[in-house]
Amino acid sequence: MLAEYSEEIMEVFKKTAQLNTGAKIPLIGLGTGAVDQNEEVIKAAVTTALQVGYRHFDTASSYNSERPLGEVLHMAFHNRLVNREDVFVTTKLWSTQHDDPVTAIKNSLKNLQLDYVDLYLIHLPVRFRKEVPMSAVLDRKPTKLGTDVNPYSGPEEDYFLPLDMKSTWNGMEQCLEMGLTKAIGVSNFSSKKIEDLLSHAKIPPAVDQVEMHPQWQQKKLRDYCSKHNIHVSAWSPMGAPNTPWGSNLVMDDPLIHEISQKYGKTRAQVMLRWGVEQGVSVLPKSYNKDRIFSNFQIFDWSLTPDGHDKIGMLKQVKLFRGDAFVNSTTGPYKTVEELWDGEI
Repeated sequence: MLAEYSEEIMEVFKKTAQLNTGAKIPLIGLGTGAVDQNEEVIKAAVTTALQVGYRHFDTASSYNSERPLGEVLHMAFHNRLVNREDVFVTTKLWSTQHDDPVTAIKNSLKNLQLDYVDLYLIHLPVRFRKEVPMSAVLDRKPTKLGTDVNPYSGPEEDYFLPLDMKSTWNGMEQCLEMGLTKAIGVSNFSSKKIEDLLSHAKIPPAVDQVEMHPQWQQKKLRDYCSKHNIHVSAWSPMGAPNTPWGSNLVMDDPLIHEISQKYGKTRAQVMLRWGVEQGVSVLPKSYNKDRIFSNFQIFDWSLTPDGHDKIGMLKQVKLFRGDAFVNSTTGPYKTVEELWDGEI
């Protein structure tokens, strides 16, 4: 079966992709963003992931997971269970921190007990006032799964500040030049927003981390990023089931179920394998020991071209619309279409 695949597809069996910096990013990582998760649960999940073989960990200053992740990694390095250079750590600049990325990353490094991170991302192309508490923006409220209902109560209009991406990116470049991170990038950026960034960036982004799964395949964005040698990373490779910002729609899709039965794999494994065969890195979030192990078992098999064709025909629906980050007066975007520049 492997002979049917191109040299490019065969690269995924190496478990890493190369960034435009020359660094290698593991194709599967453990996502640590979740709702109301306590630190002991996070530490247990990271410990399990290290034992299983994960070497890529994704966090953010808004996740409240930097500290527990850092504690586990610190002990793992101290006990020589794994070397620092073999672990890839990503964290992110929150929307209240755009004025000073250097101070923000230093605070993250303190939480993580690290001298540097491997990747530092702008979390969203949105800027809030410094004094706005994170909880005020990320106050989640229940929503019916699979609907377009905004899952956030959303920031107040006076929380927003004008977006100055040129200044913010200059701060990100300083983080890189100071050795506080090995690479810089963005998250939740459309093709046009990356194009605008490239028009003034001295250092191009290495990564765009976005929602991507079989029902939101991001082909236009991936084609654009490929053209500019920017790696795409999927923060919701299974549709973020059982979360306020995602849905069970992808996991429950009949086609995914059919393919999983055909291969004798879990539905999660099918979606993760599909993702890495698109050339992206995938960041499944799980704090369940068995699922953390199972999700990692995607490198000794492959989907057939027919499987790819069928998945390619799935109806597309963006689950995270970002309604909370638009308003008609103070925000930089009046509609969700403006937020995503029509890529919705």
